Amino acid sequence: MAKLLWKPSEEQIKNSNMYRFMNVINEKYHQNFSEFEPLYQWSIENIADFWESFWEFADLIASKPYEQVIDDVTKMPGARWFSGARLNFAQNLLRFRDDQVALIFKGEGQQSTKMTYAELYDEVARLAKSLKSAGVQAGDRVVGFMPNMPATIVAMLAATSLGATWSSCSPDFGIKGVLDRFGQIQPKVLFTANGYSFKGKKMDSLARIADILEKLPSIEKVVVVPYTDQNADISAIANAVHYKDFRSSESGLEIEFEQLPFDHPLYVMYSSGTTGLPKCMVQSAGGILVHHLKELILHTDLKREDTIFYFSTCGWMMWNWLASSLAVGATLVLFDGNPFHPHPGALWEMAQDEKITVFGTSAGYIAALINAGVKPGKTYDLSALRAVLSTGS
Repeated sequence: MAKLLWKPSEEQIKNSNMYRFMNVINEKYHQNFSEFEPLYQWSIENIADFWESFWEFADLIASKPYEQVIDDVTKMPGARWFSGARLNFAQNLLRFRDDQVALIFKGEGQQSTKMTYAELYDEVARLAKSLKSAGVQAGDRVVGFMPNMPATIVAMLAATSLGATWSSCSPDFGIKGVLDRFGQIQPKVLFTANGYSFKGKKMDSLARIADILEKLPSIEKVVVVPYTDQNADISAIANAVHYKDFRSSESGLEIEFEQLPFDHPLYVMYSSGTTGLPKCMVQSAGGILVHHLKELILHTDLKREDTIFYFSTCGWMMWNWLASSLAVGATLVLFDGNPFHPHPGALWEMAQDEKITVFGTSAGYIAALINAGVKPGKTYDLSALRAVLSTGS
């Protein structure tokens, strides 16, 4: 038998979201579960009951309740989930409007900045009004060629609050990589930062945007977010506007969240493109919301008091997963840059300084740390850290 590396204390178990959920199931369905495995087996044998119970446990916001959890459990894929429900993804992520920090942003070589939940809501409301005035409506596609920064989260939430579908690429993608993806979905609005930083160098994005636009005639507006240059020259880009000039100047706005079916398209994500064009994968608003929250609340044990980080660009699905942490009310840490700049322990120094409690990354990054001889636990104060997540390669 393999050596047991760690076991939670009884107090940790009883304070977990999974334990609370197990007790809900015990009471509601007259069960007597005390461990995870029997609860898991029950969940796959009682699919409709499990997802109905989790919907209530996660307190999903919907303007109209569902009529049926699932129409045919034997039809996978192809089953219809939570038919009749009307909801909005962004509304669920913006349920908190207080002074707790929502976003911490650490750009390479920069001091970290913070945005509260109240500030986030206000910023999204202002941008949503501008997008609506620009003609964006349910079913349109809005895309981001953006670093992992607060403006990217804001743009996604503003677009999805209107019922638009969001898709994003990392700014280190080449022109062909962007066109292979965005060229398939005919976006109406494109958000881009003027540039990004990598290994201490400022990289320009606007020259590539000018070339990309020649092959994307569907784009009616390009919104340029300042990052490496606060007042970049955008005169060579058709239909371009600076973010500060595009966003509404009004404050105190209320967001009119478009209420949509459970299976309304939320995200378009892409396969790697190793065998031809990247394949578009359309993910539904309700499906992603309930599935991400299941993973975040039950499996990650995420709570409001947590500070969660996942090392990801906006071209990887883990960025979308991290964004859903807003629905829990946790603090999200966003990072842009090279994780080994200015030194191999840069992310762990950030974890120490921002008191990150949940740290997520790829297996490739962990292997690179090992090769570099980095030993985070011996070098940095990671006493706040309670979980390290790893996925991908």
